Amino acid sequence: MFTSDVLVIGSGIAGLSFALKVASFARVTLVTKKARVDSATNLAQGGIAAVLSSEDSLEAHIGDTLRSGDGLCNEEIVRMVVTEGPERVRELMEFGVRFQKGKGGAGLDLGMEGGHSCRRVAHAMDLTGREIERALLSQVERHQGIEVLENHLAIDLLLESKASHRQRNGYDRCLGAYVLNTRSGEVETRTARLTVLCTGGCGKVYLYTTNPDIATGDGVAMAYRAGARVANLEFVQFHPTCFYNPQAKNFLISEAVRGEGGILVDRDGRPFMKQYDPRGDLATRDAVARGIDAEMKESGADCVYLDITHRPAEFIRERFPTIYATCKRFGVDITMEPIPVVPAAHYMCGGVQVDAWGKSSIACLLALGETACTGLHGANRLASNSLLEAVVFAHRGASWCRENWSELKKQPFLPIEDWRVGKACSIEENVLISHNWDQIRRLMWNYVGIVRREKRLKLVQRRLRPILEEIREHFHDYLLTADLVELRNIAVVAELIIRCASSRKESRGLHYMVDYPGHDDARFKRDTVLTRFEA
Repeated sequence: MFTSDVLVIGSGIAGLSFALKVASFARVTLVTKKARVDSATNLAQGGIAAVLSSEDSLEAHIGDTLRSGDGLCNEEIVRMVVTEGPERVRELMEFGVRFQKGKGGAGLDLGMEGGHSCRRVAHAMDLTGREIERALLSQVERHQGIEVLENHLAIDLLLESKASHRQRNGYDRCLGAYVLNTRSGEVETRTARLTVLCTGGCGKVYLYTTNPDIATGDGVAMAYRAGARVANLEFVQFHPTCFYNPQAKNFLISEAVRGEGGILVDRDGRPFMKQYDPRGDLATRDAVARGIDAEMKESGADCVYLDITHRPAEFIRERFPTIYATCKRFGVDITMEPIPVVPAAHYMCGGVQVDAWGKSSIACLLALGETACTGLHGANRLASNSLLEAVVFAHRGASWCRENWSELKKQPFLPIEDWRVGKACSIEENVLISHNWDQIRRLMWNYVGIVRREKRLKLVQRRLRPILEEIREHFHDYLLTADLVELRNIAVVAELIIRCASSRKESRGLHYMVDYPGHDDARFKRDTVLTRFEA
């Protein structure tokens, strides 16, 4: 059994920020399932939204966020995050993040993105996430109080109720996690006074996604199995513009391309977004994704196109160097021809339900970043608010930890049983995993996508049931591998998304139901909350 004061699961912006802030008074172990740079943060292109200009205002950013969330944001949380955001961005710069400067080096070069009423997105060209990850990792690697374990995949949370074999009036406490060392194949028992889930999103639940391969909803699945409340999992954001090319895996065309004047056109070069939303190409992501989906279905085309050729070629190459180079490598010169794009699963607005300090419904368990449902995003996340949410809640979670550390240190390390292998044997045919993995992702894409129908949701529930049962059998019959653990997690998250979507009989934000095209504030202007005990 390994012990530490704080166990952080995940190495994106939320996990790294939190670890840096608590390492001055606590021993931190940070586990990450692949290399430490493998995170959704590392792929983030656009930037981080905050009020950083005299031409902007907190009220404007708050208003944009509330409008994007389509009536479901927690306004108190929105005000808190937007108000605290500028200081957190300045703190990132102190950590060494090199945001793009404005002309002449004065101030920051702030970008414009869909749903925003003015320029407020701090960026590092189109590699913002990579720059933030670089700076934070550099700080973490120099800190002696942080142990980073790569190739360590969390399996399940450890609970006091199971260690002591009794439940205390519904109260439970997280004691750490079972963690698979994917290099050795051993399952390690890692206990901690405080456990923090920063595992990112669940894009790999869908067939087409902008997310990295690690985005299998691990934190949400583990928290749900442990009995924590999860919320709003029906609100899956599909990014409108993923590069359409069979050889270019999961490559995102940043929101900032439209912010800098990019226009969505059909195969004949005709702009079409105005007929779906009066805001046109700068509408919020839910509206743009539905507009593209409708256009593709009506025309039968495999994709639409994003045209920024009317901007100077030098500007395009300088502002979007990665997008330009990647598209050029696949035969598309974006300075001279439009970019073929399609929507793809991008961001989970729901997650583990937490309070204003990142605390879940289980004691000593925090959730931060995309893993959490904070109330900021509501039914649809405003572009570039995700990195903002991560740093604000990482700071608040660390502040709560510091203020309560004397009490947390009194929590005893209870004896935990080692992971039981039993009669499990090695899995010799990986097709048992890959077939179910493919089945789930195709079912979710075809039945629970951008536009949903009640009949399709009922059908997918029936079709998923035998797959879930087979996965449960595999999990106990075979020795654990990373693929098997991740398959189990995407199966849990898929089922939760379907249950949440089936229960919300209205259309709101990212959840569009053909059967119920309007809002129903009387019944559904609320979070969709699930726990394992109410299944």
